[in-house]
Amino acid sequence: MMHLRLASRSPRRRELLQEAGYSFDLVDVDVDETVEDALDPVAWARLLAERKAIAGAACVDDGWVLGADTVVALGARVLGKPVDRDDARGMLRDLSATNHEVITGVCLCHAATGARLVDADVTKIVMRSMTDGEIDAYVATGESDDKAGSYAIQETADRFVESIEGSYTNVVGLPMELLGRMVREASS
Repeated sequence: MMHLRLASRSPRRRELLQEAGYSFDLVDVDVDETVEDALDPVAWARLLAERKAIAGAACVDDGWVLGADTVVALGARVLGKPVDRDDARGMLRDLSATNHEVITGVCLCHAATGARLVDADVTKIVMRSMTDGEIDAYVATGESDDKAGSYAIQETADRFVESIEGSYTNVVGLPMELLGRMVREASS
């Protein structure tokens, strides 16, 4: 299996790579995550993943750099990470009793050649209705901090999810099935 350089601060992505047996090291990047509102959510996630991978590739001499970015889409509206806990409460109220999508853009960028593979995975989520009390209690745990859409399915927010259609690891932050296909393509 190829060695990767992960351009991400996400502990969830590190855990997923470790669990899948990938060899990787970290490349610390600071990327502007603002994009044009006119972009659809899939294009948004792909663009941010590509920015991260390119920034990471600029920091190393060789090898494949992995960039990823996860967003939650409520229709055409993109929900990123909350700016504070009030923002998290608002996002969760908006997601309560909805069908929405979790989208992760993934980019592999070769540091020496600049070759890039970019794709995205979409998972459909049906969220049950949540009371204001449930939302307040959940946000108070801190679990919503730094999470796209203000929830972490792999922690305790799974209790709010009625159904999931697609990749579970995509909702966690890195679609491992898609990454595996991309790694095989990059290796060939």
